[in-house]
Amino acid sequence: MNSLFALPSPVELDIVFDDESQRQRAMVKMDPSHRISCPVYADGEAIAGKVTIRLKDGRRTEHAGIKVDVIGSIDFMKNRKRSSEFLHRSQELAAPGELSQSASFKFEFKNVEKTFECYRGANVRLRYFVRVTVARRLADIVQERDLWVYSYDIPNVEKKLVKMEIGIEDCLHLEFEYNKSSYHLKDVIVGKIYFLLVRIKIKNMDLSVIRREITGTAPNVYKESQTLTKFEIMDGAPVRGEAIPIRLFLGGFELGPTFNDVNKKFSVRYYLNLVLTDDENRRYFKQQEITMYRSIDSE
Repeated sequence: MNSLFALPSPVELDIVFDDESQRQRAMVKMDPSHRISCPVYADGEAIAGKVTIRLKDGRRTEHAGIKVDVIGSIDFMKNRKRSSEFLHRSQELAAPGELSQSASFKFEFKNVEKTFECYRGANVRLRYFVRVTVARRLADIVQERDLWVYSYDIPNVEKKLVKMEIGIEDCLHLEFEYNKSSYHLKDVIVGKIYFLLVRIKIKNMDLSVIRREITGTAPNVYKESQTLTKFEIMDGAPVRGEAIPIRLFLGGFELGPTFNDVNKKFSVRYYLNLVLTDDENRRYFKQQEITMYRSIDSE
């Protein structure tokens, strides 16, 4: 609960990273209507910059020390108690004393290990950020600035055809054949759907890409699924022997890599979901997992 008597901060804090204007940027979706631009850093790369503290109205400000931290954390929206830090390094910028005028302080953290890619999902977020703290007797003054990290761990990609089948005995049998099971974020899913047996009246068919976020441990496991795109394959009744070509371009959607048990905290998986609807609005579906990865060549 915020105090009704909270005093306004006597200073303004500003954090600027070195070479920020030359860096790749990531547009991070904070909520449906708000995005922020974050500089991108690589694993092992130093994090350096400058902190500027500006006094408001020229008033002197006593403090109990000024420090800067670089932090990597995994935060859970549904259970804040499970949030944890996997990286924390700290530097002192100023010993306890008094600020009589605006001041700037440089900082540098060398060889910062950034093992995991950043992620912001429905129930979990993995972030790296710099935090500046001006310690004070009544209330600390804190400012944070996010940076973004990409991972380029490419799985062993088997370039062989994959088949997904939907069948209802003596009524329906179709095969969805697609080109591989692993895709980079700007890839194209290429395949065909073959209708081998059709004895029910199909009204339409959709192919969608679903992201499933898995957090927690048994028995308290949370699964959040989100449909990222839906592609109408056909509208109308197919006939036996018909084949429908599929080309689904992934580059226009907000995808990220597959994550498996990140820091033993969460996983993110992707699925192709094939759905058929008959003329009585009954739905028949089949899901199959695909692996998504980030490729330097596709950035």
